[in-house]
Amino acid sequence: MKDFINRIFPAYSRIPLVFTLALNCSVYWGARIIAGEWTHHNIEASWDRAIPLVEWTVVIYLLCYVFWVVNYLIGSSFGKAQCYRFLMADWIGKAVCFLCYVVYPTTNTRPEIVGDGIFSQAMQWLYQADAADNLFPSIHCFVSWICYIGIRGNKNIPCWYRIFSCVAAIAVFISTLTTKQHVLYDVAAGVALAEITYILSGWIVKKTSLGKTSDTVHR
Repeated sequence: MKDFINRIFPAYSRIPLVFTLALNCSVYWGARIIAGEWTHHNIEASWDRAIPLVEWTVVIYLLCYVFWVVNYLIGSSFGKAQCYRFLMADWIGKAVCFLCYVVYPTTNTRPEIVGDGIFSQAMQWLYQADAADNLFPSIHCFVSWICYIGIRGNKNIPCWYRIFSCVAAIAVFISTLTTKQHVLYDVAAGVALAEITYILSGWIVKKTSLGKTSDTVHR
């Protein structure tokens, strides 16, 4: 058991992963504390209004947290250089999200949930727990795509799981729209931010002492 834990949660990744979690909470709650009462801009377009509410997709929206935990552990377990490249992309992206949430707060229009079924109740809980702010870029989409691109070039991970991670990330994108938690601009910005920060973090690792280790940095 100890060997298994050390393999999926190596010592060099523990503090960075804890910092990643703390940063995520700080960005999410910090931006809300600062800009929560400010004017929020609704950037939804006609195509967003045409997307139907599909209540059962709240399951995908909520279960993605399990996907994140698993892939962040996997993405951080293949050497110190790869760990820092993977997590640094998250850190840079979260900093950009925080600036966006404070400089240009956004919101959207949520439908009224009137049913009393299990999915309706889950949607009502989600809307109560998560206010319609901190939308652009979508952290749900940013983190889900980081979970995929952080392992997509790693041949040590089975091909089926890399494909699954891509499909899972896309399913999360769809769920953010069909639960009316986000609009298409939020999704696109989250994906673009993940790609840009992963490239940037790779460049930083190569230019620092981390890039001089024997670890392989996966593209």
